[in-house]
Amino acid sequence: MEREEDQLAKAVVRLNAKLMGIVLGTLLGLGLFLATNFLVLKGGENVGQHLILLSQFFPGYSVTFLGSLVGFAYAFAVGMVIGSVLGAVYNKVARA
Repeated sequence: MEREEDQLAKAVVRLNAKLMGIVLGTLLGLGLFLATNFLVLKGGENVGQHLILLSQFFPGYSVTFLGSLVGFAYAFAVGMVIGSVLGAVYNKVARA
């Protein structure tokens, strides 16, 4: 009969940190892309007055279609880094 610790070690799933980064990057990128294009299509007097503040962190970003592509690239990169770090930290904790 296996020890309880061995059973727990087998049950804990290791994450692929790169894949987690790609998934989180894609989600963040698509989220910003869709939010920007929704506001562009909605139109109005002051389009995206709050979302435009991201241009402080993402140079070249604006609330336009071209800006949504730039924003996708930046958000993908940020999500990739965050997802990879989270996956790596999780794997280290799971090993301990």
